[in-house]
Amino acid sequence: MIMSRIEAPRDHDTGPLLDRLLTGLPAEAVLTDPDVTVSYANDMASFCPSGTPAVVVLPRTVEQVQHVMRVATELRIPVVPQGARTGLSGAANASEGCVVLSLVKMDRILEISPVDRIAVVEPGVINATLSRAVNEYGLCYPPDPSSWEMCTIGGNIGTASGGLCCVKYGVTAEYVLGLDVVLADGRLMTTGRRTAKGVAGYDLTRLFVGSEGSLGIVVKAVLALKPQPPQQLVLAAEFGSAAAACDAVCRIMEGGHVPSLLELMDRTTVKAVNDLAHMGLPETTEALLLAAFDTADPAADLAAVGALCEAAGATQVVPAEDAAESELLLQARRLSLTALEAVKGTTMIDDVCVPRSRLGEMLDGVERIGEKYQLTIGVCAHAGDGNTHPTVCFDAQDPDESRRARESFDEIMALGLELGGTITGEHGVGVLKKEWLAREIGPVGVEMQRAVKATFDPLGILNPGKLF
Repeated sequence: MIMSRIEAPRDHDTGPLLDRLLTGLPAEAVLTDPDVTVSYANDMASFCPSGTPAVVVLPRTVEQVQHVMRVATELRIPVVPQGARTGLSGAANASEGCVVLSLVKMDRILEISPVDRIAVVEPGVINATLSRAVNEYGLCYPPDPSSWEMCTIGGNIGTASGGLCCVKYGVTAEYVLGLDVVLADGRLMTTGRRTAKGVAGYDLTRLFVGSEGSLGIVVKAVLALKPQPPQQLVLAAEFGSAAAACDAVCRIMEGGHVPSLLELMDRTTVKAVNDLAHMGLPETTEALLLAAFDTADPAADLAAVGALCEAAGATQVVPAEDAAESELLLQARRLSLTALEAVKGTTMIDDVCVPRSRLGEMLDGVERIGEKYQLTIGVCAHAGDGNTHPTVCFDAQDPDESRRARESFDEIMALGLELGGTITGEHGVGVLKKEWLAREIGPVGVEMQRAVKATFDPLGILNPGKLF
């Protein structure tokens, strides 16, 4: 229900806020019905508390975003920016009594330049929509989170998201050249550049990437594009152990190969995908490795990688013959998290990234943790860059199982740090991992990050309670 200014309920707390917001916003941009606003309370993360928004605002212009921030500063009201709420760390969860600032209506692709190889977009543009639009110019936007059909560019920037192709093409941060950002007090700041090169001053653009909306509101982004590569071909290799599959990953990377994708699914994940989608994946395998190349001669590259997989102990190596077979294999990988959620109804998805050389130790450790807590934990991984997604499957209605799930999750993060890794490779910190961020970066690191936060947001109204 969208309420007009007259119809909107006013109580002691929200009346002044609504009055001030509606002086600079159309009535249809301000949502106050509790049955509607509750749907904006959280993202897709488990075990992350959220509050009840006082109001949800859906701006369509930069000026409207500036108005919201000026009102929030005047009234000292917290503001939580949101995209599509596909995040997995609670970074988009509402604070009690906040303004949820949903940017999904700012969804225009403003410019695509084949010469400069850039796209200029608003934050609500869907990742897949941008990818398809630039494909028409023979270009590509490489970052491809598994939720690319739903997630927004603004959300990708906020969490510094990754994807399946990161092993060759890198993560979101490497494609954000410049930003327009509305600051906490409503001022508009431009960072970065449109040029291929530029080193003027501090790199504030990179500072905002991954800041989870805690420093400012991204309202426009200049994104780098790449020439569209040839169609990739995929190889599937079965292994009798996760350790053997991880050994193959090390051999591939040590051999100087540059796959466009190098993904791993353990036996639990393979079974879950088969149960969900009946794809006929080999359930006898302990680990399934997917490698892809988008080079001029992908078949030759796959043959070389296939030989390395066999040398590492692969029981079967099957290269796809065409794009259709390749896409079928990739679809199986993209279904992994959905399939694991179907095992028990609820999942906690970890995001630990370790050095490639220690990937085998990470998977073995996760298996031990699953046995210790008597839980099903499936692992899919961006194996080429060491980014693992151990996924704890549990019944949220069972208090004891929920407790064990949370404890196992924490042990997995501790294991990642012990192996020289990081608590998050692409999902962000949000609410879920803020205690672990402090452990990873230490007290001096936390002090410096809080100082940065205080410079951009002295009142602490931007996405409070996230990161630290």
